[in-house]
Amino acid sequence: MEKVIDASPQQVFDVLADGWTYSDWVVGTAHVRDVDDAWPRVGSQLHHRAGPWPFSLQDASTVLLSEPPHRLVLRAGLWPAGEAIVTFTLDPVGDGATRVRIGEDFAAGPLRWIRTKLNDVVLHLRNRETLNRLSDIATRQTDKR
Repeated sequence: MEKVIDASPQQVFDVLADGWTYSDWVVGTAHVRDVDDAWPRVGSQLHHRAGPWPFSLQDASTVLLSEPPHRLVLRAGLWPAGEAIVTFTLDPVGDGATRVRIGEDFAAGPLRWIRTKLNDVVLHLRNRETLNRLSDIATRQTDKR
């Protein structure tokens, strides 16, 4: 899934680097409980709740790779459902725009074992909306500068 955002790679990465905004743009994240001071350095964590109340689950996402402003790879936990590896790739295009690609794959747990076409469609729609929300925040930040 990809989207061209009318903001520089650094401006988009700045949103990724602000862990407190994740519940604003990551579809399914209901609440950010805490963000390590080192976020988004490798090994740092963002502690979150995902899913609707009262069924939301507490877990954390861990940075596996951070190459500002071009790449961020996270292990997103949602146990007992499982975990996913989420990759954000940011490439400059045109004059000040960024092509943002998001890749997500279930890495462990029941979600990995029950993958279906329906899950793929839901994940596709979720990631499209996530990129739309990320774009809204990144371009809003651009407007303020």
